[in-house]
Amino acid sequence: MHTIEDLIQLALREDIGPGDITTDNLVEAGVSGFGILLAKQDLVIAGLAVAETVFKTLDPKIEFTASFTDGQKVRSGNTVATLKGSLKALLKGERTALNFLQRMSGIATQANDLVAKVAGTNVKLVDTRKTTPGWRELEKYSVRMGGAHNHRMGLYDGVLIKDNHIAVCGGIANAVKKVRREISHLVKVEVEASSMEEVETALAAGADIIMLDNMDLDQIGQAVRLINKKALVEVSGNVTGERLADLARTGVDLISMGALTHSAVAVDLSMKIESN
Repeated sequence: MHTIEDLIQLALREDIGPGDITTDNLVEAGVSGFGILLAKQDLVIAGLAVAETVFKTLDPKIEFTASFTDGQKVRSGNTVATLKGSLKALLKGERTALNFLQRMSGIATQANDLVAKVAGTNVKLVDTRKTTPGWRELEKYSVRMGGAHNHRMGLYDGVLIKDNHIAVCGGIANAVKKVRREISHLVKVEVEASSMEEVETALAAGADIIMLDNMDLDQIGQAVRLINKKALVEVSGNVTGERLADLARTGVDLISMGALTHSAVAVDLSMKIESN
C-alpha cells in the first residue's frame, strides 16, 4: 500500500525527472524566495499538510504557514498559505503541490455541496471504493473534510456481499452463513439487494446492513418499512445530487455515492512566487 510520502516522491519524480531543466538553468543555488498560495474560487480546503510535505521533501528548511485548516471554507481571493525558503524548491514543488491541493480540495468542496442537500435529516452520505488507484487514503480523507463519511476503506475492513458473491455462493442465505463462520463477531455483514425478495432474504439471514441497489423511490420506501430498523438501510446506484433530497426523505440511513470521488472537479488555486 502506498504511503502519502510514497505518492509525493512518485509525483515529484514524475514531474522533475533527472532535473528541472528550466529552474536549474535560471536560478542560482542558495537564492531564497517567497510564495503565496491563493484561492481563485470559493472552496473547502483539503490537503494543506500534503502540500507542505511536497515542499519540505525538496527542502526541509522551507517555511510553510497555513492560513486555514483542512475542512474550512475559503473565499475566492483569500491567501491559503505562505511559503519562504529555497527559490529552487518553491519553483520545483509548485505544480505537484497544487495538483494534490486542487484535487483534494475539489473533492472536499463537492462533498460539502452534496451534504447540504441532505441537511436536516439523519442520513449519512458515504463514499465508495471508486477512487483513483493509489489515492484512496487522500480522497477518502478529502470526503471527510467536506462533511461526508467514509464507507469501507477496502476489501479488507468490511464484509459486503454483492451480486457476484451471491451468484457464486448459491444465494444470499448461504453467503451470509458462510461468511459468518469465518469472521469475527465484531464485524458487520452488509448484503446488496436489488429486489424485495432479496431484501426479505437478507433480513431473514441476519444482515446488519442491507444495500438497496438501483431501486426507485417507491421500492426504497417499501424496503425501509419492511426492514423496520432491524438493519441499517443503505441506498446505492444511480445516486445523483438531484435525487439526494428525495432519497433522504425515504427514511434510509446511508446513501453511498461514487461521484463523491470519481466525479469531483479540481478547484482553482494558484501560487505566486517572488525572489527575495
